[in-house]
Amino acid sequence: MDIEVLGTLAVRENGVSITPTAAKPRQVLALLALHSDQVVPVSALIEELWAGAPPRSARTTLQTYVLQLRALIATALERAPADGETDRGTAKDVLVTLPGGYLLNSGGGTSDVREFDRLAGMGYRAMDGGDFPGAARMLREALSLWSGPAFADVHGGIQLDMETQRLEETRLCALDQRIEADLRIGRHRELLAELTVLVSRYRTHENLHGQFMLALHRSGRRGEALDVYQRLRTTLVRELGLEPSAALRRLQRSILMASPENPVMAESGAERLVRVG
Repeated sequence: MDIEVLGTLAVRENGVSITPTAAKPRQVLALLALHSDQVVPVSALIEELWAGAPPRSARTTLQTYVLQLRALIATALERAPADGETDRGTAKDVLVTLPGGYLLNSGGGTSDVREFDRLAGMGYRAMDGGDFPGAARMLREALSLWSGPAFADVHGGIQLDMETQRLEETRLCALDQRIEADLRIGRHRELLAELTVLVSRYRTHENLHGQFMLALHRSGRRGEALDVYQRLRTTLVRELGLEPSAALRRLQRSILMASPENPVMAESGAERLVRVG
């Protein structure tokens, strides 16, 4: 089974889509696919479908959705190779009923979330080891698995909304580290267009604004770098009642004091401390 959730939902068995078109069965499949090879409790599926106000027939209706999914799986299983080497049994062996919940058996197939986690983990370890070109490469490959927001075409309930937020946070962390790796290897000019879009999208994200300031300053655009700081400060004060962090204020001062011959350099560490090098 091949599972994709980092964008539109796509689940295939033997290359055949088992993704339903109806909204609620899609929700069920989306939650099962994200947690493939793990038991998803009936209570979690009911909460996803009916947001704390389930009808009396909730369990029966959920069973109906499971039967619909199994019908799609059964059709896909009929396309199995004649030699039987990849025989997966019946639909009930793929979408398994277990005490308390259901399990989608991936049969060792692909999952874009698991591949993203694997590649991002390699990128983080490369960063920790000082291999910035390797980190940039691994993290860029991980991020390429995203074709849009997670579950982009699924109308999510409470459970999927939480999972979508969690996945988005993991994407932002990988993006932040990939940009830092690119800055470390001198790709500041190449980052300018991307960071222009990102700071417009994430108007209060301090790390992205700090990285944009560094990229602009290293490209000889100190005035624009300082303008980025001022726009962020205005947004933070107006929308959140907060001043920029101490680390970002240090970055602003470093840019103010730096000469073109002494560009601001990023330090490692969670706070993104800076110095004039």
